[in-house]
Amino acid sequence: MPDVSDVAQWRKEKRAELIAARLSIPVEERTRVAGEVAAQLDLLIPSGGATIVSAYWPFRGELDLRDWMRSGAARGLRIALPVVVAKGQPLIFREWLPGARLTRGVWNIPIPADGPEVVPDVLISPFVGFDTQRYRLGYGGGFFDRTLAALQTPRTVIGVGHPSGALPTIRPQPHDIPMDLIVTGQ
Repeated sequence: MPDVSDVAQWRKEKRAELIAARLSIPVEERTRVAGEVAAQLDLLIPSGGATIVSAYWPFRGELDLRDWMRSGAARGLRIALPVVVAKGQPLIFREWLPGARLTRGVWNIPIPADGPEVVPDVLISPFVGFDTQRYRLGYGGGFFDRTLAALQTPRTVIGVGHPSGALPTIRPQPHDIPMDLIVTGQ
């Protein structure tokens, strides 16, 4: 069995490689894939019924689903954004509405400036990489897996991103939690 530090180093190197590759994808290609992913999300997530969907503000070449967030809110979905409270802690979620006042969070990613915490029914999480077992390679902070482990209610977890993030394995560790679905627009 590989040493944990060897796996961590491999994942760090793979993460850097995949982020560089993602950033080299032309904006037009990322926009096209984001549109395909948005169409798939429309089929997977029923509108209305006060469903709370955690989305994200795009960062470092992630697919930009902000148009989908706006249209989802117009169709009756309640959209939330993740908020980093502290290192080593699960994320919290605050509701987002088009035109809401935002502030800068960790890594200067916009987050709702105020509002109560909400608990999402569906979590959409961007990935750096993913594998055939639906494990997600993220940025390495462990926030997402920690959050999933802490959630007390049933939820659906959808990993989203460009298909170029596909890997045979992310070399999952005991703390990694697989996504329910991976959506890449294909």
